[in-house]
Amino acid sequence: MPESYFHLHLVSDSTGETLLSVGRAASAQYNVKAIEHIYPLVRTHKQLDKVIGDLEEYPGIVLYTLTEPDLRNRLKSFCLENGIPVLSVLAPVVRLFQAYLGGDPTPRVGGQHQLDGEYFRRIDAMNYTVMHDDGQHTSGLDAADVVLLGISRSSKTPTSIYLANRGIKTANIPLVPNIPVPPGLDELRRPLVVGLVASPERVVEIRRNRLLGLNAAQPNDAYTDRDAVAEEVAFSRRLCARHGWPVIDVTRRSIEETAAAIIALLQEHRRKLSEAR
Repeated sequence: MPESYFHLHLVSDSTGETLLSVGRAASAQYNVKAIEHIYPLVRTHKQLDKVIGDLEEYPGIVLYTLTEPDLRNRLKSFCLENGIPVLSVLAPVVRLFQAYLGGDPTPRVGGQHQLDGEYFRRIDAMNYTVMHDDGQHTSGLDAADVVLLGISRSSKTPTSIYLANRGIKTANIPLVPNIPVPPGLDELRRPLVVGLVASPERVVEIRRNRLLGLNAAQPNDAYTDRDAVAEEVAFSRRLCARHGWPVIDVTRRSIEETAAAIIALLQEHRRKLSEAR
């Protein structure tokens, strides 16, 4: 049977990240493929003309975040006149805030992306994380918020980058059996140290796919041998258990789910540090 699909139009006067997250989260609830039409930085009627032209050719669901009333009203009117479902994803949330806080909101295009302290904290975290990827500069681990440990292909780097984008300074260190971890790692108190593990089958699959992507010959060695990988995973678990470091199994977790679990652990870790002072 042919695959079912629908057109999803995401219209924003900012980057469109909010719309993309909401649209994909909703689409994931249905066994139907969304063909995404993304329109960032829509701030003039000429730019909106392109959106309306595409809607005429590819009607579907429209989600928008537009601050300018004329643009917002024009898009809504067109959709209503043509029977196209349309929704401002922020409007219900803003109304809830307004009911609780009172007063009218002050519309700001891309307000969540303003160059404030939070923004620069994320940039600082990203710089730190890139500098401390894959065991680099281990002398600066005490400045991290989170230190991730794991064998090769256990999602350390992508998880680190995701956390950095949330403003969390993250270092990651590869674990290899019979090779000691960086000195002083077990003495860290401020950073949260977390081990990432996955099933041997999953690790072998990822490693083989990576080698294929690099056009490398399949090595007949421990890198993709299931038993050898199982020993690497067991080594990781033993190391973390010995030091009391929490372990997260990423076998069936997305990067976002892994990061959410780490953030929850970090909040608890910081709470305990605060109480100990």
